[in-house]
Amino acid sequence: MRPLTFHTPKCLIPIGGMPLLGIWYRLLERHGITDVLVNTHHLAERVQEFIFDLKTPIKTRLAHEPQLLGSAGTIRKNRDFVLGEKEFWIFYADGLTTMDLGELLRFHREKNPILSMGLFHTDVPKESGIVTLDDDGRIIDFIEKPQNPPGDLSNTGILLASPQFLDEIPDQFPCDLSYHVLPKLIKRMYGKVLNGFFVDTGTTANYQIAQKEWEKIKREETAEDACKV
Repeated sequence: MRPLTFHTPKCLIPIGGMPLLGIWYRLLERHGITDVLVNTHHLAERVQEFIFDLKTPIKTRLAHEPQLLGSAGTIRKNRDFVLGEKEFWIFYADGLTTMDLGELLRFHREKNPILSMGLFHTDVPKESGIVTLDDDGRIIDFIEKPQNPPGDLSNTGILLASPQFLDEIPDQFPCDLSYHVLPKLIKRMYGKVLNGFFVDTGTTANYQIAQKEWEKIKREETAEDACKV
């Protein structure tokens, strides 16, 4: 994403004129999420300023990491944030999506696993975390960025975890979900393909796709709203 990210943190890259993190906040608002924790590192003051100025009912805790703890390390370090919750969300905020989070919530409560993973069909499985499901939706294999992908079902980075998930995170830093945690949970976590648009904005090519597709999505939403009037 360089040179764009030299001066803009990845979570604030603009999509259709709105920072990506702002799009996430609107999605979370629609699904009734009331409290979030955002970890910061690169250009942390820019993220802090954006959240301070954002008009949202969601309460935000910022967790600054002078040295990155890794996707799982952040969760372990801030486990007090979700203590007492019967389930909690984990989002990789570099994805752009219109997916229905309620689908995954209902699925998680039906299956009651240690973790539920939102999935999509990717065109580039070598660049993703790829899962294999059994007939019940149980994840029976997970490989991060496989050289020989067994399929195209990819982790969206939209995850819903039960409290016991916290005890599966090893006491090491940095600690990564895809390499240090998820492989240990094979046959104990479930996955569901979610309806809606999804793209990982982490590359220049995908960022261009995200811009083009988001413009189309917004036009369609505007047309639908006009039809309702």
